[in-house]
Amino acid sequence: VGDVLGEMTDYTISHFAFEEALMEDAGYQFCKAHKRIHELFIKRVSEYQMRFTGGEDVAEELNTMLSKWLYNHIRNDDAAYVGAVKGSMQAIVQDKQESGWLSRSLKRFFGG
Repeated sequence: VGDVLGEMTDYTISHFAFEEALMEDAGYQFCKAHKRIHELFIKRVSEYQMRFTGGEDVAEELNTMLSKWLYNHIRNDDAAYVGAVKGSMQAIVQDKQESGWLSRSLKRFFGG
């Protein structure tokens, strides 16, 4: 459980950062609200991690929370920004300039 919590925290932070960058670049109007949902999830996972470190068995509760949260988040919250990001992604295909979306995003994540 400890390993799962640690890896989940690392993955969640990087995944959410990437997802938030897509939403920001697409100009998604509810990006701040979506980011807040991510922050609350990370906080919740951190609380499970602290409880586990303190000796509490959180496995079943964690499994239940993850199953429900991930399903609802992907089905509802993530589905809501698909249109905005799709439109932005279509611009990538047409974008061949150095200052384009893809170039900016790569620089944002990998420097340069």
